[in-house]
Amino acid sequence: MLAASALLAIGYRFWPESSAPGVVGPVGNPVSNAERRLARLRETAATVPAKEAIFKKISAELNVRERRILAVASLPQSQAQLMQILRRVGSSENSPVEIRATELGSIRDLGGAYGEATVAVQVECRIDQMVNMLAAIPAQPEWVALSDLRVTSTNAKEKTLGARLTLSGVVPAKLVPEENRSRQGKKGGPAF
Repeated sequence: MLAASALLAIGYRFWPESSAPGVVGPVGNPVSNAERRLARLRETAATVPAKEAIFKKISAELNVRERRILAVASLPQSQAQLMQILRRVGSSENSPVEIRATELGSIRDLGGAYGEATVAVQVECRIDQMVNMLAAIPAQPEWVALSDLRVTSTNAKEKTLGARLTLSGVVPAKLVPEENRSRQGKKGGPAF
């Protein structure tokens, strides 16, 4: 039995293979395959000018929008500009809104591409002044928004109220400190 199995193993090992794998050639006509590939490349190349035009249009629109970013070089400058915006909005009334206290915030990461600077202020004003001020903030030429609002009644007879407003503004990403930068995928979308 051992001799028979050895004979079979030797026969299997040295038996000529008639179906040896060889070089696989292209299926079909190589000229027609090349013509189809060339046609696909021409179609792709024909879309390039349209894509470039779309890219230029989007880039121009982005440049227009990014003009609304607070043009500052440091955290104190961003806070000063936010205070100027609050004073401008508060003084647009017949009787200006009185800013009682100021709390300066830090710069946080805003989606990786920008930063968010904040300033909180305590104000005392009439209800109509507060409504007008809240309506005027989104109409500013800079990218600013009210990120926090806490209102308390101070004098019911004169209809005045005290409020704590936190104004946020978009700043360049280079102002965001390293420890405030979010890791890609770690946090959700922007907080602004």
